[in-house]
Amino acid sequence: MNLVIAEKPSVAMNIAAVIGATSKKDGYMEGGGYFVSWCVGHLIELAAADVYDEKYTKWSYNDLPILPTRWQYAVSKGKEKQLKILRDLMYRSDVATVVCATDAGREGELIFRLVYEHSKCKKPIKRLWISSMEESAIAEGFQKLKSGSDYELLYQSALCRSQADWIVGINATRLFSVLYGQTLNVGRVMSPTLAMLVEREANISAFKPEPFYTVQLDCGRLILSGEKLKNKTEAETLCKACDGQSITIEKVDSKEKTEKPPKLYDLTTLQREANRQLGFTAQQTLDYAQSLYEKKLITYPRTDSRYLTQDMQSSTPAVAKAAAGIFSWGDSFPLSVHTAQVTDNSKVSDHHAIIPTVSVQTCDISALPFGEREVLQLIALRLICAVGDSNRYAETTITAHCNGAIFTTKGRTVLEDGFKAAEKLYFSSHKENTQEDKNKALPSIDQGEVFSAKAVLKEGKTTPPKHFTEDTLLSAMETAGAEDMPEDAERKGLGTPATRAGILEKLIKTELAERKGDKKTKYLIPTQKGVSLITVLPEAIQSPQLTAEWEERLKHVERGELSPNEFMQGISEMTESLTKTYEVIKGADILFPSDREVIGKCPRCSGHVTENKKGFTCDNRACGFALWKENKFFTAKKKSLTKAVATELLKNGRVKLTGCYSEKTGKTYDATIILDDTGGKYVNFKLEFASPKGGNTK
Repeated sequence: MNLVIAEKPSVAMNIAAVIGATSKKDGYMEGGGYFVSWCVGHLIELAAADVYDEKYTKWSYNDLPILPTRWQYAVSKGKEKQLKILRDLMYRSDVATVVCATDAGREGELIFRLVYEHSKCKKPIKRLWISSMEESAIAEGFQKLKSGSDYELLYQSALCRSQADWIVGINATRLFSVLYGQTLNVGRVMSPTLAMLVEREANISAFKPEPFYTVQLDCGRLILSGEKLKNKTEAETLCKACDGQSITIEKVDSKEKTEKPPKLYDLTTLQREANRQLGFTAQQTLDYAQSLYEKKLITYPRTDSRYLTQDMQSSTPAVAKAAAGIFSWGDSFPLSVHTAQVTDNSKVSDHHAIIPTVSVQTCDISALPFGEREVLQLIALRLICAVGDSNRYAETTITAHCNGAIFTTKGRTVLEDGFKAAEKLYFSSHKENTQEDKNKALPSIDQGEVFSAKAVLKEGKTTPPKHFTEDTLLSAMETAGAEDMPEDAERKGLGTPATRAGILEKLIKTELAERKGDKKTKYLIPTQKGVSLITVLPEAIQSPQLTAEWEERLKHVERGELSPNEFMQGISEMTESLTKTYEVIKGADILFPSDREVIGKCPRCSGHVTENKKGFTCDNRACGFALWKENKFFTAKKKSLTKAVATELLKNGRVKLTGCYSEKTGKTYDATIILDDTGGKYVNFKLEFASPKGGNTK
């Protein structure tokens, strides 16, 4: 028997149906010589800092940096049962081989290997590496199972990525939160992304619009425009001089041009298009695409390739036909399929581009949820366009002179729609997305024609840079730091296609950025807290170049060109330098103001403790310190944990109380309440009584 472990139950069920494991058990399927089970995402995760030492429960500058010498892991909360099922299956005497069938990528490899290693399993590993959940792809994948050892370096790269993120995230977040008195989330990829948002907003704020002037000549059948002029007087003089003049067309230049079809989608370009056309966030698009993949309607979505492999050429025409069939206009569309222009083995890494599967021809697309339906249509349209004919057009430029100034106009005449024919049909069915053609056809004009011109002065202003949308930010993340990377660098930019959506969501969740705008077009804007954080972060942490270099080094680990120890050594050295040499920026109170009165200093992280409706809590939310007003220790003694009591406890660690009620005797007594905080979920207290001779008893 072989044990197959998938990443999710839905994927496991698809695999089980193909290989004959049809008998349902508790947490797995059985049959056909296989057990098929699943992980439910990450079952094993890196342990929290306090697992290494209880003192790390409290956030203290003196404990930094935290650099584990032997990494520890913990079972993800609520997933203990499924882990036990997998472990028991691994240890069955009739299981000879374990087949890793998690998603075929870096993160999928990590999910499986951590379970395998945690269970101390020693049985041989085989790897199912597929890009489609179609039955034929699964069956073929099982015929061509790879050796698990082929993916050992991929696993090491994944380990390095997760451990590096832990080291930078834990240490930098604690460092800046402790020094500035509130939760400041810092991350290897998140912080440089935030820095780009802050820089863009700074450029917008600093922008000063400058007026410019353009003289236009209305010749009746066409309008000619002059160059932009900064001097208004000069523009007015030219306008008066040209008004009513006879204008002779000196040149009519027409050139035939070709626009090639677009490339297929990788995940990032799909997310960008879905944001631009549909207003979907990157995370929404990823979620919709993942669901379509699990429904066997598209190929694996977490890819950074925009090409297909050579062996897919023969099947691509049928897929393109099936893709066209999901549109109301598809059956009558004159489909052209040039597979050579979308195939290139040298440009395919772990997975080929995202395309529909043949299964879409039997899919009731109207039954799909709205988001999935729209994303599927985008992917189908892109395949139709990518294999289609080029768009041919004639671009015409008309030129005339008046009073020494040049006036021109441009236009284009479509000679052959090519792939744009499909785009026009798609946009006509999405009226809200109809794109205005700025290059309209010009009337037939001959060189030497003479027109009487009416001159008009147009005034405009330069415009500031635009706020980032998820479309434009994803593009910026993809190319960030690229100018400083070697030309042959394989991995450039911030993060990977699979992780960028999560980074954007974390910026929102940690209140470092927010979405603003209308329903369709939302902009990502840094909050004041986000701006302040970037203000105090050193260049090394917010530099896109550094993070891009790390991603490239992870690729070197994956290829065996760099040892994992060497990679991690670089991360540790940078983190140690940061924690030991960083100096607090002056004026931090202005950068990180609190809208609540500070009543004391947090005994755990030295942050500000302020009052709210339920109690007195540390402004650093990650710290967790809180003195609750409805505290059982105090209510049992019929006393209140007031602001004055909390202030005294924070200042001196103790407070004297009179008239405390005893539940045992029903009498009252005087005592000193001592703050006995051990860093746990709840704060503890102790009682101290004055002895008859003036001493103390506890």
